[in-house]
Amino acid sequence: MFGLQEILIVIAIILAILFVPRIMNRPPARPAWTGVRISAKMRIALVLSLIYPALAAAYFQPWHTDPVLFYYAGAGPVITGWLFFWVLSGFKKH
Repeated sequence: MFGLQEILIVIAIILAILFVPRIMNRPPARPAWTGVRISAKMRIALVLSLIYPALAAAYFQPWHTDPVLFYYAGAGPVITGWLFFWVLSGFKKH
């Protein structure tokens, strides 16, 4: 048979489950995240930023030869292009 203490603990747990959410202040519900809207030009730029270094790596094969040529001809233009875009978008915002 259950003791008085066990019954009181079960009642306290049930009351806590029912009333604690009502007592606590809930933060206001945030609107659903709509995601980042990426334009078609930005999507093309992102895809080309992935494809161009992959093609340059397949052509120069930096794992067999000197990787410096791949850095200059493969990754360099992509990094330079995105840095240029970053600077221009900073100028447009101000």
